[in-house]
Amino acid sequence: MHETKIIKDILKQIVKKAKDKDVKSATIEVGQLAPISAKRLGALMKRIVNFKVIIKPVKARVKCRCGYKGAPKIMFREHDFTLFECPRCKKIPRVLHGKNISLKKINVH
Repeated sequence: MHETKIIKDILKQIVKKAKDKDVKSATIEVGQLAPISAKRLGALMKRIVNFKVIIKPVKARVKCRCGYKGAPKIMFREHDFTLFECPRCKKIPRVLHGKNISLKKINVH
């Protein structure tokens, strides 16, 4: 399952940054077009770790050939698939940001 790999990758990053210290909290940014929703990632992480998980959703921004630049029109979202289009011309725009998942900060004691 793709969710397992995503969580495993995040946990590897946390362990590497913690350098054998106890993790108090981790802040993770999740793009609106990421392969897992911010809500789902937060729920799964909170079930498997014993530290505070702070999830920060990031709005998506796209740029289209028609000249549109802004939020995409999200038509459908299911687990690891998001279907979106340019709200102006209905074509598939280029994603400027909001598709990644990134570990932003950890606090250790």
